[in-house]
Amino acid sequence: MRSLLRFSWRALALSLWVLLGLVILGLLFPLWTQARRQTVHAWWSKWLLVWCGVQVDYMGQPELHQPILFVINHVSWLDIFVVNQKRATSFIAKSDIRSWPFVGWLVTGAGTLYIERGQRHAIKHVAAQMQQCFAQQQAVGLFPEGTTSDGFTVRPFHASLFEAALRTQVDIQPVALRFFDGNHRSDRVAFVGEQSLWRNGWLLLSQPGVRIECVFLPPLRHTQNQAQGRAATAQQAYDLLLDQVEKGLNAPSRFST
Repeated sequence: MRSLLRFSWRALALSLWVLLGLVILGLLFPLWTQARRQTVHAWWSKWLLVWCGVQVDYMGQPELHQPILFVINHVSWLDIFVVNQKRATSFIAKSDIRSWPFVGWLVTGAGTLYIERGQRHAIKHVAAQMQQCFAQQQAVGLFPEGTTSDGFTVRPFHASLFEAALRTQVDIQPVALRFFDGNHRSDRVAFVGEQSLWRNGWLLLSQPGVRIECVFLPPLRHTQNQAQGRAATAQQAYDLLLDQVEKGLNAPSRFST
């Protein structure tokens, strides 16, 4: 009963917040400067996480003033908002997210770069969009695993989109996400496998204790990245993230759905 009540009030608060976000996107974003949009984007993301009952602990310093490629391990749809709370970021995502109710509409309006899987020139098209973002001094977020994990490890990287940062002399900052249920590492809200968005929403909104640690690691400088090449840079970012994700992983709590 308590879980149902918690889910109900959180779902109501979240729905109203998402509706407010859609109104802001439709009516106010076109009138605002880029700087104002980014400020509101970060503020809105912060409160979305609050309404979801998620506590975020940040470590390290994100690059806030220069164009940057954030390279992040992917666990949940929450990842986007965790990073956005610190700096408004244009994320690269698979195209089917565009059709998700509410969340898909919001991330589309906020400037998500969609990659059409299976299309010949998809990588080149997204890379060109990334370079445009960098030219406008923006941050771009990349999940190089190409899918989500349970949050206890990092899947192998796809390195092709690292090239956009190398070509434009933009630094790359690895960002590690660790998910907790109370004080224990957990995969309870990991959005993996065939789980539906609705099921994942229930697991998130009906229970207390979701906490995320977001670690901004020192940026990989473009001079070194260009010297060692795309593959070596991707491997370096992977090794750094894997070390952070597996840190303190002695007795993870696995959640059975």
